[in-house]
Amino acid sequence: MDLLEHYHTHPPQNDHYIVRKTTLPADGNINLYGARGCGKTALVLDYLKNRDEHTLYIDLEDPNLILSTLDTLPLQAFIEEYGIRELILDHYEPGMIDIFPDVSRIILISRTHVEEKGYQPIQLFPLDYEEFIAFEHSNSASAAFNHFLKAGTLPAMAGHTQNTTLKMKQFFQQQFSPNEQSLILILARYNTQPMTVHQIYTFTKEYFRISKDFVYSAVKRFEQEGLLYFIDNAIKRSGKKMIMYDFAFVKYLTAHQPFGTQFDSMIALTLIKHGIVVKTLGIHGYITSDNELIIPAPFESEESIWVKSQKKFSIYKKHGIAKITIVTVANNYAFNIEKLHFEAMPFNEWSIAHTESED
Repeated sequence: MDLLEHYHTHPPQNDHYIVRKTTLPADGNINLYGARGCGKTALVLDYLKNRDEHTLYIDLEDPNLILSTLDTLPLQAFIEEYGIRELILDHYEPGMIDIFPDVSRIILISRTHVEEKGYQPIQLFPLDYEEFIAFEHSNSASAAFNHFLKAGTLPAMAGHTQNTTLKMKQFFQQQFSPNEQSLILILARYNTQPMTVHQIYTFTKEYFRISKDFVYSAVKRFEQEGLLYFIDNAIKRSGKKMIMYDFAFVKYLTAHQPFGTQFDSMIALTLIKHGIVVKTLGIHGYITSDNELIIPAPFESEESIWVKSQKKFSIYKKHGIAKITIVTVANNYAFNIEKLHFEAMPFNEWSIAHTESED
């Protein structure tokens, strides 16, 4: 059977799909992009279920294309013969195709944003907490939260109620090259720390024989992909706070991540996914463009936070803080110091409240 005909008559299926808030527009060329493991292919395969014979899906990582590249296949002739109106190209990388075929609509699926004129960019992140709990089978809010801590935000892990260690191992080995694996281990070890790329390279070469050029280019590529984030510091310019894209993946990669670090990472990633631009206020939390300070404090009591806030009050006034939100695991409380309002709420309430404020 001809390879294109095989793709047309045997589209892939996905039996494990977590419903996402991101949807694909009905018209126009699209570039769906996001970090590896965030669920791009699963989203498109779910979309594909409702398409007809006028849609053609091609996975550019299909091993059949190693010996027979897409450019050598009679794609345009096949499109015209079979009346293909919509072409979906998965695992696309810039430069893979010299000239795109003439077709009504193309969907490009890639890790990074493709700079092609006329394509609407749609970024897909790993799961946020609202997406996670929509698929969660636990009746208890605390059980759902504990599963979230364990499974993380990668859709392939979230659907498993059992230990995800083997899945994490497979993901790490299959999705990253050997040099990338070396670098990822160092990034995980220093997750949530203020870092420069030079520091990352210095720490990496202590353990691995790896070139400076590779480290610098890989860090840039990871950042473009959304696998790695650097958050500016509102107090000083050097050493942006580094956050990896999934806290459970980091936990798998290193034993050096205490719960406080994991919780901090969860809060930062929630803000990023909800499009809230923040800077760090030194070690004191995350400050938004509306001068709201968000403080990760998973287990601290109202009395403890009140005492610490009295000591830090001059810092809050100096930087024009208008409101302070303390994100906890389970505590709710509120108080004022002078005219500054402090409110604490559990992560599960806070993260969903931010989603609702977007809408």
